[in-house]
Amino acid sequence: MSAAYRFRQGVRALVAWARPVDDALARAHLTPPLYTLYRRMRRSERQHSLRVLRDLLAAGHTHPDLLAAALLHDVGKSGVRFSLPEKVLVVLVKALAPRRYRAWSSGPATGWRLPFAVSGQHPAWGADMARQAGASPLTVALIRRHAEPPPDPPRGETERLLLALRAVDDRN
Repeated sequence: MSAAYRFRQGVRALVAWARPVDDALARAHLTPPLYTLYRRMRRSERQHSLRVLRDLLAAGHTHPDLLAAALLHDVGKSGVRFSLPEKVLVVLVKALAPRRYRAWSSGPATGWRLPFAVSGQHPAWGADMARQAGASPLTVALIRRHAEPPPDPPRGETERLLLALRAVDDRN
């Protein structure tokens, strides 16, 4: 991801409080327990998820599990708050020192490693949360794997949907 993309992402997060969130659109694509889970996310995360959903819909995607995963792929971040400077640090370490990022992000979610752990482990955490809230196995799999690069070429429906989710998530 480019520096310009990350800059735009940071600006969107800073002004999220001023932009509306179309939670009714999310409600239309989620069961009540999954919608409750979606509402646990910060405003900026919900806006991001809605952008991902809208882009998938605009591209003609209609698979309900893909659309649910679009809305919930970052829900694993919802239980942890960390600052913009911490987010910037994670992005820089991930880009400039990927081995350190992998080591720090797979460790315990405590102390100074917390933002790294959230970055690296939120897909698994979110998948577990979605499973507990009644998400389908496919939705859970898409959330769990959304940060992984899918095999090229994708094999099977799950990997095709994962490729679509990943592409749209990376743009938003």
